[in-house]
Amino acid sequence: MSNPDQIKGLEKEADRKGPYPTLLNSPLLSELFLRYGLILTLIIVSIFFSIKTEAFASIDNLLDILRAVSILTIVALGVTFSVVVNGFDVSVGAVTGLAVILAPALMVIWKIPWYFAVLISLSAGAIIGFLNSVLIVRFHIPDLLATLGMLYLVQGLQMSITKGDAVYKGMTNPWSPDRAIADGVISPTFLKFGQGFIWTSETFRGIPIPVIIMLSVAILAFIFLELTRYGRVFYAVGGNSEAARLAGINVNLIRTLAYIISAILATTGGLVLAARIGSGAVKAGDPYLLDGVAATYFGFAVLNARRPNVFGTVLGAIFVGVMLNGLTMMNIPWYIQDVIKGLVLIVSLGLSYYTTRR
Repeated sequence: MSNPDQIKGLEKEADRKGPYPTLLNSPLLSELFLRYGLILTLIIVSIFFSIKTEAFASIDNLLDILRAVSILTIVALGVTFSVVVNGFDVSVGAVTGLAVILAPALMVIWKIPWYFAVLISLSAGAIIGFLNSVLIVRFHIPDLLATLGMLYLVQGLQMSITKGDAVYKGMTNPWSPDRAIADGVISPTFLKFGQGFIWTSETFRGIPIPVIIMLSVAILAFIFLELTRYGRVFYAVGGNSEAARLAGINVNLIRTLAYIISAILATTGGLVLAARIGSGAVKAGDPYLLDGVAATYFGFAVLNARRPNVFGTVLGAIFVGVMLNGLTMMNIPWYIQDVIKGLVLIVSLGLSYYTTRR
């Protein structure tokens, strides 16, 4: 005979679930939402935009979307490296903006060759990443506070380089006593990294070089984090730093490398942005912070990864690009686009995480 209390408990459980399983209680549908919910959302959104606007599904427009998200993807991958080690780098937007100003300024104001300008910018980014790690690892300042302080410091450096001016051909040299015209130019070779195409033909415009750079960075990041021993070490530090330390891993070194990589990738995104717009705009990198963070955390729910990962970050950046491109082609006002983008993201993430909890 069964215990009466057990029978009552089973009856209450049956009443709570109902006589028939609901859609979200279905194991097959739950697994579908859990692993592929966000990918399905991206596909559905893309089909919707393709129906509403004929030009959306064209090859040229799809390449334009990839070119538009190339900078965001590179910056977001930098954020991903910091999150992998259980950190959080909010200075990436400012570091991106610094590269947008610094590289063109070196070429226009000081007439430095473009390759030295790129190397100097990347070195500056690496130094900022190292300073971030010093504040976090040596002085034990929380990641958010340390990188937030660095954000304001780097924003000030941006303004100081040109004394608040944008960088463009024929600008007034802010460091000249008589305010002479700067006679340097942004190298056409440098501009190709943001505006050029490869594999062009009479019938095909070509693949944008920023897309090639984005894919190269993403593939290298994926190989490093997912297929090498060093990548597993990064995840081990992020999962349990004390256990990693007891296993003989130099936790401080790994966290330092993560922040340096994050800053270098943010600088790379800034260099591509500067080459794309052909000038140095003040604080041009600021918008990439929030979207980069969103793309990184988007990856947690992709394929039920539950951790930062390169594939999820890239997919998150593409999702943002698809939404913005499709809404723009539908002539949706710019002040409504973020509302729609946020709602779609919340619904897709909500279904995925609700299914995980069930």
